[in-house]
Amino acid sequence: MIVVLVGYMASGKSRLGKVLAKRLNYSFIDLDDFIEYQEKSTINELFKTKGEIYFRKQESLYLDDILNSQEDIVLALGGGTPCYGNNMDRILNSPSVRSIYLKASINTLINRLEGEKDKRPIISHIKEKDELTEFIAKHLFERSPYYDLSPYKISTDGKSIEEIIQELLDILI
Repeated sequence: MIVVLVGYMASGKSRLGKVLAKRLNYSFIDLDDFIEYQEKSTINELFKTKGEIYFRKQESLYLDDILNSQEDIVLALGGGTPCYGNNMDRILNSPSVRSIYLKASINTLINRLEGEKDKRPIISHIKEKDELTEFIAKHLFERSPYYDLSPYKISTDGKSIEEIIQELLDILI
C-alpha cells in the first residue's frame, strides 16, 4: 500500500510521514526531496533555471513512478502537487493508494511558518505577519478543493504527534 499525505506546507506531512512509516515498517519518501535527488538540484534552483512548468512536469513523472511502485510507502507530497495537472486524479484512481489530507488551520500554519520563511522559497519574500496571513489564506482557499478530494481528513490543530499518528493508524489498519 502507498499512503499519500496531502496538505499545505507546514501541515506536518514530512514530520508525521517519517513517524508513520517507521510505525508501519514502510519506506518514507518526501516527494520534494525525491525530486531534488533525481534532478541533482534544489527545487528553488529548478524554479529559477528551468521554470515552474518544467518542475511541475517532472513532479508528475516522479509521482507516477512512486505510485506505480509495488513497495509499501508513506509519501509526503509537496503542498502544490495535488493542484497541478491531473496529479490528484492519479492518486485517487490508484488502487493501492490511500490519500489522507492533514488539515491545519491558518493560525496553526502561520505559527509554524513564521520562523521558517528562509527555508520556504514561496514565502521567503514576505516580511510582515499580516502579509503572511493573507498569502496563506488566499493560497489555502485556492488549494483546499484539491486537498478535500482526499477521502480521509485529519485536523492537526492542537494535537500531539502521537494523537495524529493514532488517527492515521486507525484509518489504515
